[in-house]
Amino acid sequence: MNRALIVIDVQESFRTKGRWETLSDPQIADRVGRLVRLARRDGDLVVWVLHAEPGSGGVFDPALGHVRVMDELRPEEGEPLLAKTSHNAFTTTNLQQLLTERGIRDLTVCGIRTEQCVETTTRVAGDLGYRVTFVVDATATNPIPHRDAPAGMSTAELLADPRTLSAQEIIRRTEYALAGRFATIATVAELEGVTESAAC
Repeated sequence: MNRALIVIDVQESFRTKGRWETLSDPQIADRVGRLVRLARRDGDLVVWVLHAEPGSGGVFDPALGHVRVMDELRPEEGEPLLAKTSHNAFTTTNLQQLLTERGIRDLTVCGIRTEQCVETTTRVAGDLGYRVTFVVDATATNPIPHRDAPAGMSTAELLADPRTLSAQEIIRRTEYALAGRFATIATVAELEGVTESAAC
């Protein structure tokens, strides 16, 4: 086991938060599940990371019960489950120690949101010397309003505003920013194909 799959923030908090219907891929858990099955089959470590904001009273407050892996996914015994309070999965957890103890230098990352916690984790991992594969279609995000957009916009107003950055644009920009600098970009199908070829 010299590789790890890092599943970032694929948690019920996002379904509860609102605007779930604008997510680039509401079936994100299905694609992540494919990666999890692939990792387990190959004997790779699966690490689950959840975002928590204790005491906030919001959907990321563990006291409310939403800071848990999405119901479609099930961590297995022995798979680490970490809670982070920063945007990346390293700064406020023992992830680096956990990987170092196991001699892991190759990471595959996926999760929510593409340009936020998944991208930030990828950049930090790259700076720490890990070889990272960013599985672009196993990440998801929401449209982002312009910085000058009024607070409290409805979903319809957000989507109608020409200044809004679409989820597809965000994912595309993230892919361009990471490729060849911080990570190798791949799709779930490509990784399944690579593994199938290697097994032949």
